[in-house]
Amino acid sequence: MNNAIHYDVTRFSEYDIHLFLEGKHTRLYEKFGSHFMKREDTEGVYFSVWAPNAKTVSVRGDFNSYDKTLHPLKKRVDNSGIWECFVENIEKGLTYKYHIVSKLHNIIHDKSDPFSFYSEIPPKSASRIWDINDYDWQDKTWMKERHKYNAHDAPINVYEVHLGSWRRKADEDNRFLSYKEMADELVVYLKEMHYTHVEFMPFTEYPYFGSWGYQVVGYFAATARFGEPQDLMHLIDALHQNEIGVIMDWVPSHFAVDMHGLINFDGSALYEHADPRQGYHPEWGSIIFNYGRNEVRAFLISSAMFWLEMYHLDGIRVDAVASMLYLDYAREDGEWIANEHGGNENLEAVHFLQELNRATYGAYADILMIAEESTAWPMVTRPTDVGGLGFGFKWNMGWMHDSLKYFAYDPIHRQHHHKQLIFSMWYSYDENFMLPLSHDEVVHIKGSLINKMPGTIEDKFSNLRALYAYMIAHPGKKLMFMGGEIAQFAEWNYKQSLDWNLLEYPLHKKLQGMVADINGLYKKHKALHQYDNKRDGFEWVNDADYQHNCISFIRKSDNTDETILVVCNLSKKELSHYRVGVPDDGRYEEIFNSQSHYYGGCNIGNTGPVSAKDISVDGRRFSISITLPPVGVLFLKKV
Repeated sequence: MNNAIHYDVTRFSEYDIHLFLEGKHTRLYEKFGSHFMKREDTEGVYFSVWAPNAKTVSVRGDFNSYDKTLHPLKKRVDNSGIWECFVENIEKGLTYKYHIVSKLHNIIHDKSDPFSFYSEIPPKSASRIWDINDYDWQDKTWMKERHKYNAHDAPINVYEVHLGSWRRKADEDNRFLSYKEMADELVVYLKEMHYTHVEFMPFTEYPYFGSWGYQVVGYFAATARFGEPQDLMHLIDALHQNEIGVIMDWVPSHFAVDMHGLINFDGSALYEHADPRQGYHPEWGSIIFNYGRNEVRAFLISSAMFWLEMYHLDGIRVDAVASMLYLDYAREDGEWIANEHGGNENLEAVHFLQELNRATYGAYADILMIAEESTAWPMVTRPTDVGGLGFGFKWNMGWMHDSLKYFAYDPIHRQHHHKQLIFSMWYSYDENFMLPLSHDEVVHIKGSLINKMPGTIEDKFSNLRALYAYMIAHPGKKLMFMGGEIAQFAEWNYKQSLDWNLLEYPLHKKLQGMVADINGLYKKHKALHQYDNKRDGFEWVNDADYQHNCISFIRKSDNTDETILVVCNLSKKELSHYRVGVPDDGRYEEIFNSQSHYYGGCNIGNTGPVSAKDISVDGRRFSISITLPPVGVLFLKKV
């Protein structure tokens, strides 16, 4: 086959080059990488790569027996640092790499294409020539209406998934499911469990499976472990057709050290900082992007835009934002360089995050941009034009830490730690929060959620049910990592399936049923979600009954008939004739009891409606007398 090379084909206009050098190009994936094109009447592939410090660049692949001399790229005559060429008669699926000889000390690297859409299955590392434009999406209804599902007043309840370990085929050498198999099985499960969204841990291409996807090399390539790019599109399409939103973990905070990736790309610190005090991440052994470089910001923003546009993602959860914001993150004195004002704030990263959110929300106003930010950095979810970072939501790590710590105490000691249970309400409206019980809490010898709970097996389940009910009732959107809903005892292991066999045991099966039911309540009742991020949606009834380990509060919506009273008894004692203030006169009925026998509980509670009396309690004229089950959470509604 004739693989003639030509240099009179380009995908870059002068304006593209200008935007790239200014850091303002947000769709570089349309320009860089490998693209099928026509030159006159001849089909071929256009290659382009950014390597300003290269002396020579050539493309070597299956089509030329990986000969580095046959297809050299030519450097553009402008100052862009872009090399390009057009090669005739190349087939889809063939592999290639860029052979780069640096003008700096003649350093030589074979690099994967930073803009490739598809790669070999790791540990192999070559890029593949691929066309991702030939998928026929069937999610037009979802895309037209998704603003309703992603709105701040919508129920957003996320199931976090690791593709390689949600389910495996034990009878087929423990292999993980493909994208297409996940479409068949995960969609059904999410609908049964009444989740509104699924969040996938990163599926951008990564070399080491044990990094869970957080050590990335391919920012535009869906990992080949689970199938072809169109197979992932099929999975997302199937989720959309079943009214389930899709969020991806995205990692602009650092990248992998593997030499076929971005590190030292053209013999220089091209994407990273040269100084290890800025460019090396001591906690994760990875490389930090140089957010001050225009071309790097354009690369990263284009990556986010790529997934939103080409894969119809509904949201992006930006990983490790705190590590980006602080120059001294995970560093001791003398191991970091202060900013121009002498502070520890990474001003360049702040600028990048603001540009990222302006670009993504500017193009897709109906998406979710979510920050995993673990500090008290101000205005993470406030608009950029008032100095905020511009995210839509922020993970509430404080709620997560305090709640898990409180529930880990034996109930007899909880009265001394009451503040940990209620403190989150002091700041719940400082940001637009999402409440996470994520994968990070069930790995690295932290123990599973069920094993964080105190007491006997029955006690552990009672406490876990109460935690989940409290989470649903607490203001903020929700996220739970897979396995939590079945009370997996073992810590999460990325090498194997969740322990689905646990559902053969009643307590596990009934907990799963409770999670499905309470997820359904959250979706159904506006009071539990409409004002998640507004003070109008929450009102304390009693936050001071620490002697009984009890709290009570009201969740509200724009419909007063929807108001829900939540009462939590987190002691081990049944409390009969417990009087609690109510919003109005009338009759109130349990709509949820975490200790119902349907969920494996002791079945203590209140059958039938309870009438309010004109007895002042909790500063309210009317009150009801109810029975509170031990370590139980009740939802009551006026009937």
